[in-house]
Amino acid sequence: LQFNRRVLDQALDEDNPLLERCKFFAIFHSNLDEFFMVRLGSLLNESKLDPMPKDGRTGLTAAVQVKLLSAYVKGLYGESKSAFTALKKALLSEGLCLFRASELSKKDKRECEAHFFTSILPFLSPITVDQKHPFPFLENKRTYAVYKLQKDGKETFGVMPIPSSVPRLYRLNDGDGIRLIPVEELIFLFGHRAFHGYTMLKKSLIRVTRNADLELSEQECDEDYGFDFSKYMKEKVDERSASSVVRLEMDRGSAELQAYLLNALKIDKSKRFTVRNFFDFKFLFSLGGYFPEETRKKLQYAPFEGKIADELVSCETMIDKIQEKDVFLSYPCHSIQPLVRLLNECAVDPRVASIKITVYRLSENSKIVDALLLARENGKEVTAVVELCARFDEESNLRYAKILQDAGCTVFYGVGDYKVHSKIISILLSDGGKVGYITHLGTGNYNENTAEQYTDLNILTADKAIGEDASAFFRNVAVSNEAYEYQKLLVAPLGLKDGFLKEIEAQIALSKQGKPARIIAKMNSLTDKNLIDKLIEAGKCGVKISLIVRGICCLLPQIDGETDNIEVISIVGRFLEHSRIYSFGVGNERKIYISSADWMTRNTENRVEIAAPVLDDDIKETIVKMLDVLLADNVKARRLLPDGSYTPVKRGKMKINSQEVFLTW
Repeated sequence: LQFNRRVLDQALDEDNPLLERCKFFAIFHSNLDEFFMVRLGSLLNESKLDPMPKDGRTGLTAAVQVKLLSAYVKGLYGESKSAFTALKKALLSEGLCLFRASELSKKDKRECEAHFFTSILPFLSPITVDQKHPFPFLENKRTYAVYKLQKDGKETFGVMPIPSSVPRLYRLNDGDGIRLIPVEELIFLFGHRAFHGYTMLKKSLIRVTRNADLELSEQECDEDYGFDFSKYMKEKVDERSASSVVRLEMDRGSAELQAYLLNALKIDKSKRFTVRNFFDFKFLFSLGGYFPEETRKKLQYAPFEGKIADELVSCETMIDKIQEKDVFLSYPCHSIQPLVRLLNECAVDPRVASIKITVYRLSENSKIVDALLLARENGKEVTAVVELCARFDEESNLRYAKILQDAGCTVFYGVGDYKVHSKIISILLSDGGKVGYITHLGTGNYNENTAEQYTDLNILTADKAIGEDASAFFRNVAVSNEAYEYQKLLVAPLGLKDGFLKEIEAQIALSKQGKPARIIAKMNSLTDKNLIDKLIEAGKCGVKISLIVRGICCLLPQIDGETDNIEVISIVGRFLEHSRIYSFGVGNERKIYISSADWMTRNTENRVEIAAPVLDDDIKETIVKMLDVLLADNVKARRLLPDGSYTPVKRGKMKINSQEVFLTW
């Protein structure tokens, strides 16, 4: 929630172009939806299954956490209302007005009423609740109009979904500028006309959010689904749509309507939230289409394309280039196309015997999958470890798993109850009887879309030891063997945390010897108690520690006598900070890892993750410079204070926006 507040800050930051501020606001609400579905959903599951245990970091039971979090969220709703008021005012200054139903003039209402009867009413599906019409199932995150109705002296209730087939925004014809009103506001005004013969007494717009946290069990899969995890996951995903309600949002409405809905949904009033604006702000992404092109350009970020280095454009093949020297790609500043090109070359190159890949999230029409299918068609051995538990991508991954299987690829789904979150491709070469390797190691998904939106690092290497480790990794996943000693890779759930603890210990030892010691770590979240304790110990021993933690951080810095030597910043900007970088030491002795893993217990103990050492000196130097720029950011960075709050980093004479700097590299 603290992270999401920093997203909301970007919606208020007037240094950001206006339409980008609107997008940040929409992202804030999308994040809040996911918080209820996943984080709060998980806590509610815990409170039902085992209500007594207390969390190791907070000392609170799950039920108490739910209560406190619900109260905290109500404050965020207030901040959201103020932010949206500011955005509406800014949009109005650019000639775009967003109306609520109550803001329409009599003339506008007449126009909207005519539009309602011709273009909306035919799509409405009203239902009254009585003996023959039970209270309908309310879909997750869908808006409904609810009514208290009367007919022949008898009172009843009516429910009507907002149709998804009707355009979300209606543009008013008369008047100056761009004048828009969402369809749900028109239905709020006139929707009761669909209940012909009834008198409308009360009305409200509502939306429910359902628990999306999946409770999975390997034993249940084995016993009930014949060891077919894909069938098990498909049923679990189907069950999600009918899961329990964790939030009821109402924008208006009487106490009587509220009481009726709480009873019908079988929830208590703590799950009820009052919303003063809209429920779903996805329509903000479309506002650019209403402006003239020249105006739109001024209200958005300047477009960019990920670069491809000249030596990669001119090289004869990516395989030969990587065998000469490791290749570094930094998304979104660099394009993902060199990786796609490599896989397409491997699909036809006679030297390539096999391609093995981990799949977590793929794009809609994945070029990565196309290359794998081409490779299989050309007789290459193709293996894909598809993670079916990638939250909200389960259906997509089930579909891709079937496509790959049908093409003759080997597909399996991981190890035991562990998620496979690693980002690795192992390419085996056989050239004149000589075995070689090309290995890709990254911090983000094999997804062409997110490669343009997330900051992620990638290394392509022909290093023999790394290649042997990668080959062994896929063998171990295939036979469910977690206990393996890798040469260079740190692999969770057994080797990654211990490897990082040893690196921190090494810095402690250097500091005790009076030698320079330094730790810089960049990640999405920090929650692992063992690593936190070790960092605090290192700080007390004089190791200077800088942490760049985008989201959750369970370590409070700058506490006298405890964490004096630790600083924490968070960067929220145009791109989603997603790379994980772990740097230990200074100068020539410095060790750097890139990783798929955050320092969270779920990653270090409960997932299959990889951290890879950076071996190439030029790539290492580039990453060191990147860390320096990130730590110097004084535009998008926020500093974590000892009390757990965040404050903007103080600016010097020069503004440094790290993400903008990287786009110029």
